[in-house]
Amino acid sequence: MDQNNLNDFDPTDTYDHYDAFFQPDYDRYMRDYESYQHYVGLCEQEAGGSSDGPKRRRTYIFREREEAEQRLIDDYFGDDEYEPKYPEEKFRRRYRMSSTLFNKILNDILSYNVQPLPEYFRYFRVRIDAIGRNSIGPILKCTSAIRQMAYGTAPDAFDEYLQIAERTSRECLDHFTKCIHVLYHNNFLRRPTATDIQKTYQLHEEKHGLPGMLGSIDCMHWDWKNCPKALHGQFKRSTHKYPTLMLEAVADQKLWIWHAYFGVPGANNDLNVLYGSPLFDDEIADIAPECPFVVNGHTYRKGYYLADGIYPAWSTFVKTFSVARDEKSLKFKRVQEAARKDIERAFGVLQGRWGIIRQPARAMQINTLKRIMYCCIILHNMILEDEGFEVNFRDMFVNPAPNIVRDWVERCDLHVRKTKELRDRKTHTDLRQDLMEHLWNNDDE
Repeated sequence: MDQNNLNDFDPTDTYDHYDAFFQPDYDRYMRDYESYQHYVGLCEQEAGGSSDGPKRRRTYIFREREEAEQRLIDDYFGDDEYEPKYPEEKFRRRYRMSSTLFNKILNDILSYNVQPLPEYFRYFRVRIDAIGRNSIGPILKCTSAIRQMAYGTAPDAFDEYLQIAERTSRECLDHFTKCIHVLYHNNFLRRPTATDIQKTYQLHEEKHGLPGMLGSIDCMHWDWKNCPKALHGQFKRSTHKYPTLMLEAVADQKLWIWHAYFGVPGANNDLNVLYGSPLFDDEIADIAPECPFVVNGHTYRKGYYLADGIYPAWSTFVKTFSVARDEKSLKFKRVQEAARKDIERAFGVLQGRWGIIRQPARAMQINTLKRIMYCCIILHNMILEDEGFEVNFRDMFVNPAPNIVRDWVERCDLHVRKTKELRDRKTHTDLRQDLMEHLWNNDDE
């Protein structure tokens, strides 16, 4: 036997003199030898040698994307001569928006012109591949992204209809969320201006009878199915099956979301999220617009948010009573709890409209989930604006910080003073008492 040739080696020769007492050692030796032979075969296959094992080959599927695009146009968009097959209400149900808004988004993505053009905008332009065939059209790519967000399905769920592979559908969603954030974040997910605040005051006083109300604040969890094991300690909590990420949001009576802060690990509570939230950054920096209001004969400089019991007793929060002791507190308790349902309704509509945030998330990166969440919120506000919710986009809030020059001592004093005003418990108590008197007096009238 040639010792240098492994093919001539017989492992049974080594164990001819062993008896039955050494049978476990023999079996273990044979398993190791077979593993070594398999390893040698893989090395030969990688080096280009011959192997008897099966070879993995890429499966090519010819997808008729031109016919799919034309079928999609005939079904939902039509042309100058023919009406679409499905009416507008079917389009709204399956795209979660009107065809006018969808065409506006599509045109904005295609007409975006910045040099150099980002790759996620270039992705939606029609290009020619290596065999001279047009790439997938932008209408197919946008439809694939919106259908994934609307139904919360896997990326290859619409392969038969849209003729788009799983990897391409995943890329469509990723690039679509980036485009939406760049195009519409400054308009549809921005801080309210002085005009917006006054309109919000008027809206809530008419609907709920609460003057000075800015909205309701609360947190929502999004399950993260494919969370890495190394992150389970900070994202997992006992009340949920999967690890979660938290969304802090502020919504008004018409369900417009004015503030969104997403990405906090689910092991935190609402109070922990508040301490890291940028909700009051403008207040502390003294650059927020001044919008005073009067209630029960007293003037307050800032508006307030309705909150539940976990939030602290700050001057910008109005909480209900744990126990109503008289008729006044009982009436205030009913009104406050009914008005605070605005944020719960906003979460319900957001999850009902975009099924992807109702299902456990399949992405593995936190930034991908952040882009999806913010994209859903921006599109939610765009749909409200398209359905008639009036928002003043001309009176945009301009950050006055560059025009204010303060030294280090002044900035420290300002931070301490604003933080003290923000967390003033006495103002919180006085405001709640004035609101209770206001509701009771108006009811008597």
